Amino acid sequence: MSQGPRSGLAAVSAALLAMSRHLEVRDVLKTIVASARELLDAQYAALGVPDDHGGFAQFVVDGVSDAQWKAIGPLPRQHGILAAMLHEAKAERLADVRKDPRFEGWPAAHPDLVDFLGLPIRDGDEVIGALFLANKNCPKPEGSCGFTAEDEDLLAILAQHAAIALTNARLYERSRELTIAEERSRLAHELHDAVSQKLFSLRLTAQAAAALVDRDPARAKGELHQVAALAAEAADELRAAVVELRPAALDEDGLIATLRTQTQVLDRAHTARVTFAGTGFRALPAAQEEALLRVAQEALHNALRHSGADHVDVRLGRRGGGAVLRVTDDGGGFDPTAVRRAGRHLGLVSMRDRASGVGGTLTVESVPGKGTTIEMEVPGG
Repeated sequence: MSQGPRSGLAAVSAALLAMSRHLEVRDVLKTIVASARELLDAQYAALGVPDDHGGFAQFVVDGVSDAQWKAIGPLPRQHGILAAMLHEAKAERLADVRKDPRFEGWPAAHPDLVDFLGLPIRDGDEVIGALFLANKNCPKPEGSCGFTAEDEDLLAILAQHAAIALTNARLYERSRELTIAEERSRLAHELHDAVSQKLFSLRLTAQAAAALVDRDPARAKGELHQVAALAAEAADELRAAVVELRPAALDEDGLIATLRTQTQVLDRAHTARVTFAGTGFRALPAAQEEALLRVAQEALHNALRHSGADHVDVRLGRRGGGAVLRVTDDGGGFDPTAVRRAGRHLGLVSMRDRASGVGGTLTVESVPGKGTTIEMEVPGG
């Protein structure tokens, strides 16, 4: 008899430790959902973080395949049982969620949920999420719920720790954003001061050379040598500043982690689903990695701001000794030749310049009504 409680406590401890290991919000959400489903032995689990517009800023599921999730379609709205958990801030334990008067149905590809256990995730008085499980893996007599009062108590413990983990992850991301912003502000001031001084010296020296060129050519030549030296120093300082302005996350975390984090942030900020996959990639020279990041950012900006896409997918992988980046959206698409004729560029010139600047190539495939794919390939370093 003593073995059961120890096993249960060990499982709870493992779940709580797993939550505390992650600092990125998306990773924390996935860990919470997977831990809850495993701990309470359910077929399905999900966690929704509400937005201020009647939908969800994030919605993470466990127990549903990627293909099935894609077939289900857009993120759910705040309605039915989900809305009740968010607005009434109380637990819901149901023998058959489909028979509840608040049930409003689900898409055709959605799995069939029966017995249901859900809890709000609260940070003080604020409800910051809704966590629920469905279809307990156990025999269920007719009309009874597979989830027990003990399951509800256990999920309440998980929800309390989930609130802490989620709040900490949000604070970490916010702190990181502030740190990056402060560092860039500092560099901007330093760059302005250093280059302004050099340009002022260049201007005075050039004026002196111009004044001396007729009456003292030898001294004018010396002043022109000084102009060349000052110009070289200014170029060096600009180059050093550009290197220092390289995205901090790129140096700290690498390209894969940086792209994953940025796509997760965009996924939360936009109604379109933004996904990322990185396979087989190996580290490249700094200039190439930064070019890949900047092109990905520009392509994402275009897709999310202009295409009307429901899904934007970013993929980074190895090709030969180098790498290939693909950003694909299912938006409205465009005619690249018509865009060029109209003098509009959609950032394509900048992206091509970045690619060619590191010895790479950029291709754009787009057809009106059929989405857009932007691919950038760079050679190995």
